Amino acid sequence: MTRAPHPIPASIDETLSMLADAEYVADRSLATVLYLALKMKRPLFLEGEAGVGKTEIAMVLASSLGRRLIRLQCYEGLDVSSAVYEWNYAAQMIEIRMEEAAGAVDRKIMEKNVFSEKFLIRRPVLEALAGEPGAAPVFLIDELDRTDEAFEAFLLEILSDYQVTVPELGTIKAAEPPIVIITTNRTREIHDALKRRCLYHWVDYPDAQRELEIVRRKVPDANRKLSAEVVAFVQKLREIELFKVPGVAETIDWAGALTELDKVALDPETVSDTIGVLLKYQDDIARIEQGEGRRILKEVKAELSAAAE
Repeated sequence: MTRAPHPIPASIDETLSMLADAEYVADRSLATVLYLALKMKRPLFLEGEAGVGKTEIAMVLASSLGRRLIRLQCYEGLDVSSAVYEWNYAAQMIEIRMEEAAGAVDRKIMEKNVFSEKFLIRRPVLEALAGEPGAAPVFLIDELDRTDEAFEAFLLEILSDYQVTVPELGTIKAAEPPIVIITTNRTREIHDALKRRCLYHWVDYPDAQRELEIVRRKVPDANRKLSAEVVAFVQKLREIELFKVPGVAETIDWAGALTELDKVALDPETVSDTIGVLLKYQDDIARIEQGEGRRILKEVKAELSAAAE
């Protein structure tokens, strides 16, 4: 349940504080572009590797501002009926049968009755346009790169005028544009025409200090030494060539799993036993278990020991 709508932050510092209050550890560059997107009422286009926290930005924003979160999860083959609207054909057929049984034979009246708001099924795009002034929802268009170019072109039209035409009802226009967050994992390039309508930010993997702060906020029960070793280990993993390097989400999951096992520090056996929480491809796991993991762990232990002296 969302809270009553809150005013948007009045400064970059307030935006940083809003994110921090929601346990999202952001750098100033992200807070700046988010503040500008809110003030300028422009969509925010977030690009970056999977697992770096792009989707969570929209969730935090909705929660912090007390707005509804409407999520359009993109996938190959996504079409208008799944994304925008469709008619409840079963209910329409029942209505037609009932009107025929009652002797209603005027075709125009019958058509007007069955193609009314009562039978319209609103999908995420149409729902996002239904917000009231001062309470427009946060509209998350997640993983846009999974769709095809045809849907991308359709979305371009939506973001230009914030309106949709339903042939049977006419044009439905937003009373106030939603707060739009678009994410992509860059599996393909998004057309420049859509990017031009947005503010852009590349969400990168956090540095060690910020990732450690994230882990301590998300897994507060984790041993401090363990958290430091986990973050240092993951940071070094990202420096080697893997099929899929772990994101922040995997770091948090690993710290949580190790805490559930009552671990207070990393050791080679623990790394080997739990590496499936961190890495999700067998070739990557095999590389770590064939000696790379022990080497990284030895470096982590030495560096943290030297830093503590």
